[in-house]
Amino acid sequence: MFIDTHVHLNADQYERDLQEVIDRALEANVEKMVVIGFDRKTIERTMQLIDQYDFVYGVIGWHPVDAIDCTQEDLEWIEQLATHPKIVGIGETGLDYYWDKSPKDVQQALFRKQIQLAQKIKLPIIIHNRDATGDVVQILREENAASVGGVMHCFGGSVETARECIAMNFMISLGGPVTFKNARLPKEVATEIPLEHLMIETDAPYLAPHPYRGKRNEPAFVPLVAEEIARLKGLTVEEIAQATTTNAKNFFGIDK
Repeated sequence: MFIDTHVHLNADQYERDLQEVIDRALEANVEKMVVIGFDRKTIERTMQLIDQYDFVYGVIGWHPVDAIDCTQEDLEWIEQLATHPKIVGIGETGLDYYWDKSPKDVQQALFRKQIQLAQKIKLPIIIHNRDATGDVVQILREENAASVGGVMHCFGGSVETARECIAMNFMISLGGPVTFKNARLPKEVATEIPLEHLMIETDAPYLAPHPYRGKRNEPAFVPLVAEEIARLKGLTVEEIAQATTTNAKNFFGIDK
């Protein structure tokens, strides 16, 4: 059995065939899915999905690309919604220096506020990081994010950075890129980082694994991520599935 720890079932890409996507995931032994809401529209949809499906859990927060649009009212709304028993984290939050919609200082300020919110309500933090590793790690340290821990979502950094994050009580989550032929860093992380610190995800509908790269991703593909990690570690897919599922259940506090 697998858990997709980061999926966007709330995305417009699934508007016409969501039930079929979910059915394929269940057929592929993906027993639980954690849906990420990162703005008003996707947060509202996340809340609907966690009430509709008993095997769907939610994480809500505000994406760094859209940090400039986030208001204090939005943060208070997120805090209120996060009291729902099936909301298991705050995010995805962090920094994204690839896109330039939101200035770096605005992103950083919102990142700190969401870490503080997670600490207030005692939930872990799900981190988005694109081209901003140094600042992400520094802010996590300065804000004592280790007090609640979290997940480095779709981790693409070095083994050394992964170890820094693990030391701050963060899990390392690997997705489709670990299956890409030339993805040196994710493959090194999958090989070197002990299994007890790893989780798996799709980030669907984005970043579909090989051989579906470039197509719409979906949670039924998460076993392909497990297969590549198994190959790299010299373990069976069943061992990867069992360990990452146990890690996710323990980390998010979802039913065993």
